[in-house]
Amino acid sequence: MSAVDSARNTAAGLAGTALLTHLGVIRAQGEDAVKFLQGQLTQDVALMPVGDTRLAAFCNAKGRMQASFWVHKCTADELLLVTSADILPATLKRLTMFVMRSRLKLSDATADFSLYGLLGDAAVSGAASGGQTRAEGQNDAENLLLPLPPAAGTPRTLCLAPAGAPVPADPALAEADWLWAEVRSGVARITQPVVEAFVPQMLNYESVGGVNFKKGCYPGQEVVARSQFRGAIKRRAFVGQVDGAAQAGQEVFDAADPSQPVGLIAQAAAAPGGGTALIASLKLEAAEAELRVGAAEGPRLAGLAIPYPLAEDI
Repeated sequence: MSAVDSARNTAAGLAGTALLTHLGVIRAQGEDAVKFLQGQLTQDVALMPVGDTRLAAFCNAKGRMQASFWVHKCTADELLLVTSADILPATLKRLTMFVMRSRLKLSDATADFSLYGLLGDAAVSGAASGGQTRAEGQNDAENLLLPLPPAAGTPRTLCLAPAGAPVPADPALAEADWLWAEVRSGVARITQPVVEAFVPQMLNYESVGGVNFKKGCYPGQEVVARSQFRGAIKRRAFVGQVDGAAQAGQEVFDAADPSQPVGLIAQAAAAPGGGTALIASLKLEAAEAELRVGAAEGPRLAGLAIPYPLAEDI
């Protein structure tokens, strides 16, 4: 059995809890927190109910993604933005530049939490237990549970536990297992190698609830909106596997035409059965070609799929 087949077959076998160190948390707190983030993110945080969690992107003026977040609305004036730890300092600095006279404080709240990834039965049992999304008046000492899209049918939940809280009792998973599950979900997380490499639609963000086209302005909004017009989306994100190594930021080539790349790897993780699982943003016309990673003679990219339906163009 190839590593590609092995990785696919282990999707339903992972269950348990992993301590996560690759993520960080930005806290936005104050009476203008919602108003401020409404003007910065692709998500309509103003319409988010308290206790809700949604995907969002933070773009530059050209509509290119500088960061991605899982946004959790704790209260009417406090939101948590879970993002990649490697880009958190730069992202926080960039957001802070736009605060000006807005009545809110942005801070790195990573040290206030222990972050855990719950997979399979652990995700299901966690949602059914005392841990829950925080609502108005809820005790700050309780765990926050953020439901995330499944990985090849396996439930996933992100747990933000107060720093110093007891470690969850579920069977331990390696962080590598969670990273693989992230990739298999098909929802790419922006990290340093791919900052400003994609508009949201290149990663299917409009199809997984990460873009709201009815909200007001934010950086790059006109570019993102134009990209959604019928026929304008030329690249899509696919989940795939290689029997070898791969990493975010590597280019993808058509073996029959090595002159220029046809895609870019957005995220990659070692697969439990060997090889590497990845999310690649590819030109649509190249999706059926023989694709190689890194060079035209590099490892073959196979098993391409999009694990959710795509939203229709405007």
